[in-house]
Amino acid sequence: MGWTSLRMLRLLLAGWLLAGSWLPVLAADVLRLATTTSTDNSGLLRAILPQFERQHGMRVQVIAVGSGKALKLAQNGDVDAILVHDRRGEDAFVAAGHGVGRRDVMYNDFVLLGPRSDPAGVRRSGDVLAAFRRIADSQTRFVSRGDDSGTDRMEQSYWQQPALQVSGRPWYVSAGLGMGEVLMMAGEMQAYTLSDRATHATYGARTGLEIVFQGDRRMFNPYGVIAVNPRNHPQVNHAGALALIDWLTGPAGRAAISAFRPHGTQIFFVAADN
Repeated sequence: MGWTSLRMLRLLLAGWLLAGSWLPVLAADVLRLATTTSTDNSGLLRAILPQFERQHGMRVQVIAVGSGKALKLAQNGDVDAILVHDRRGEDAFVAAGHGVGRRDVMYNDFVLLGPRSDPAGVRRSGDVLAAFRRIADSQTRFVSRGDDSGTDRMEQSYWQQPALQVSGRPWYVSAGLGMGEVLMMAGEMQAYTLSDRATHATYGARTGLEIVFQGDRRMFNPYGVIAVNPRNHPQVNHAGALALIDWLTGPAGRAAISAFRPHGTQIFFVAADN
């Protein structure tokens, strides 16, 4: 091998080693956050995360999926932290050792939406289960998330508690889509659907759908944040995940969440101090 070739080889090797030495630093500067589509569709994360990124010198990569998918990504170590709204699933996730440091972040509620004409007479319902029974009894079109999200799991519980069989019925549409897409689809079909209040507030003017039922205590919608267990996945950015958890539940994050008021309406409310 000639001198020139040997020198080039040494330069390439030095460059490779130098690049390799920066990989842990670069990885630590990125935090992968899997979250429900409602926090993304509503615009909340776009409004508040830049403050965290500036304060901590860290870029947050948001992966907006249903809560079920977010929990699975975290279980596999494909993300560093999750922000979801499926309390039963969250508790099971932590109990199984997949996550650590869970804290309550905020809450809002679910609302049942439908066309102004309310063909199933949902507005006359005394509670949320009666509202869903009216839709089933009248066989009025209903669009479901159908994506194992927190909203989808809550909707399924409203059918299951009164033992209503809806899967496969011609009036029941399982979309397999995010919340914003389902709202647009339900609006076009003039169908009923279940939504978190935040996404409805963002999309309502475009769908023409109205709130036809709300206020049942079973429609409470809490959000929690969890770090992936570093014992299971040593490669995760655990320090970044803990920093995000502390920020979201600390004074700066709580103030940012409370200040998020699209169209002048507060749609997320911070949880009590953990």
